[in-house]
Amino acid sequence: MAIGWVAQVALRLWLFRQHAGPVANPDETGYLIAARWLAGGPGADLTGFTFYQGGYPLLLAPVFWFTSDPVVAYRLVVVVGAMVAAGAFPLAYLLLRRLGTGPRAAMAAAFAGGLSPSLLLFSGLALADALLPTLVLAWLVALHDLVARGSVRAGALAGGLAGFAVAVHLRGTVLLGVTVLAMAGMLITRRGGAAGTFFARRRGAAAGLVAAVVVAGAATALNRVLSAALYPGGARDLSGLLAERVSGLDGQAWALAGAAGQLWYLIAATWGLAGVGLAGAVAVVARRSAPGPRRALAAVLLATTLGIAYASSAALPDEHRVGNYAYGRYLACVALAWTLAGLLVLARAGRGAVVRHALAAAGLLAVTGGVVVRYAGDRLQRYAFIAFDFPEVIFLSRVRDSFDLVAASLAALALLACLAGAALLTARRGWPAVLAVLAAVNLVFAAGLAPKSAPAAGPDWLPVLTGPGRVAVDRRVPWNVRAPLAYRVSWTELEHYDRTPPAGVCTAVVPPDSGPPPAGWATTGAGGTRQGWTTWVSDRCPGGSPRGR
Repeated sequence: MAIGWVAQVALRLWLFRQHAGPVANPDETGYLIAARWLAGGPGADLTGFTFYQGGYPLLLAPVFWFTSDPVVAYRLVVVVGAMVAAGAFPLAYLLLRRLGTGPRAAMAAAFAGGLSPSLLLFSGLALADALLPTLVLAWLVALHDLVARGSVRAGALAGGLAGFAVAVHLRGTVLLGVTVLAMAGMLITRRGGAAGTFFARRRGAAAGLVAAVVVAGAATALNRVLSAALYPGGARDLSGLLAERVSGLDGQAWALAGAAGQLWYLIAATWGLAGVGLAGAVAVVARRSAPGPRRALAAVLLATTLGIAYASSAALPDEHRVGNYAYGRYLACVALAWTLAGLLVLARAGRGAVVRHALAAAGLLAVTGGVVVRYAGDRLQRYAFIAFDFPEVIFLSRVRDSFDLVAASLAALALLACLAGAALLTARRGWPAVLAVLAAVNLVFAAGLAPKSAPAAGPDWLPVLTGPGRVAVDRRVPWNVRAPLAYRVSWTELEHYDRTPPAGVCTAVVPPDSGPPPAGWATTGAGGTRQGWTTWVSDRCPGGSPRGR
């Protein structure tokens, strides 16, 4: 187990060895600045941006106790992300063992699943998405133990994890809601199973609810403190947008179509396995004779997945990008769980069941894809295609500059056919063949992620500034400069102003068309129209020489 975890970490560190700073802005910047502030370092004014919760920054904060250098800190954050994401491997093993899989098969399946794109992509970035899949698997293991054995410890752990998820991301609110409903159901349901287990389960559910309330309360307090410190003028109001969407027919159409797009992406990005798992979960929930723990896990995973897909789509602003209609990041936290569910179906079911589940997965992929095409129409071609939003789709379609839903769907169906074919050739003994296919596809995807060469030396698109001294940026400078610069300026908090630099500031970042600087300031000649900025320096600061280039 330890060797497997080390191998998973090592692969991630190799894949992201060239990462030296945030690339997914403003998201990464928001988490990094929150971690730096929690560690006692400079904060920033992130007013108007999406609020980035404090749960993951809390794990990253120790990095900033050891270094304030933004490049060194980021490289250490990548190490933390790799270790956290690789933690999904032992948890996947535990979950498969709980579901009756033998130790060797569970180890192999967990390792192959740990190579899934959803786990590799975000582990090298300063994003909460590195943590969420691991958190979800731990939550599922704890819920299984609560239902199966009535463990009070498992109940408290499940509730605590759900409460902590609220501190990590808005998706955690869905996780908490599902947890509360599931545990409340255990408290009010009539007796089922052995009397001892039933009463123990109720005690465990009560402990879980208490833990959920306490931890969620602490998470809310942490988020409020962080919001007051880093978003003094308020964050982007996604909750208000969510309420507006769900209260009107047009908003409902947007939310439901977006949810369908997320389900399409989930199935395609897991090579069809999530579709097989979804079909299997529905069958388990509908079959009253199925074991209680398995029915419970299937039900909570379905509810969580559908809840996240709907709520995140409803709260997503219309940014005129293709990702508004088909997006994989929000359901990436459950992708491994559904991959494991699909593997269980293919490896255990008879030939007829394998065919039925594969056909159901193909049908679900076609229906959800059809909803996307019908609702979005030509916006899939007209709106901005951001490659970062579609790594698995690009891998499937081999098209890097536009969204080809049909090609990606056909490729995903072909891979599903390979997985199902491997299962059919070795019915009910399909672990080795199915896992060999899955591991091969995942490794090919990982090879595509690997950097082909080191990044070009020299400055990037941001001002190169050096301390000490206060730094301020004009609010007219584009956000994609202001946001990452707030992390790059590590010795002081980056200040914001309108047109006239504040007194006492040593370096001002201004729009390139600002004209000549006021008295007491000199231009550096750095930047330009293409970069969207230039810099001024104050002659009142020590040296009075240009500080930016």
